Amino acid sequence: MSTAKGGGNAGEGNGGAASGNGKRARAGGTSGMPSGAPVAPLSGSVPGAPLTVGRVGIYVLLLVAGVLVAGAGTLVQAAWFPGGLVLALAGVGGLFYGGGRATGTPAGVLVPGAAWLVTVFLLLSNVRPEGDFLFGAGLGSYIFLLGGIVVAVICATAQQMCPTGLRPGRVGG
Repeated sequence: MSTAKGGGNAGEGNGGAASGNGKRARAGGTSGMPSGAPVAPLSGSVPGAPLTVGRVGIYVLLLVAGVLVAGAGTLVQAAWFPGGLVLALAGVGGLFYGGGRATGTPAGVLVPGAAWLVTVFLLLSNVRPEGDFLFGAGLGSYIFLLGGIVVAVICATAQQMCPTGLRPGRVGG
């Protein structure tokens, strides 16, 4: 066993944790990690995740689903007022949450959210010259419009805050 300074045991740089002298390693130390080991990202998504054919296909499906959910929600929320509004907002929330979970990226929430927003605000809320419209001036229409935006923001924020790559356990132990 070497006791010379600068050489000896590999664990002496961590306060002697690996040398067996009873000291514990600090939480910020690199005990158990070989030097140069890659560090896993804190969240389950990689910021620069490559676009593969499957990922692009999922985004296209989410885009189409966002348009369909917007159209169905527009019709359902006005047809059966209290229950239809809850059903429409639940469908919007399910689409946004499912898109985020399916892709593991914030874009999984943003793609159907943008499709829903464009469909509802630009395509379906316009009044035609004949006087036809899908949204009435009632409270349910406004709750659906603002509630869908709030649900999209909540799902996008929750997607970014939830680290999926961490294991439960003690800090530093």
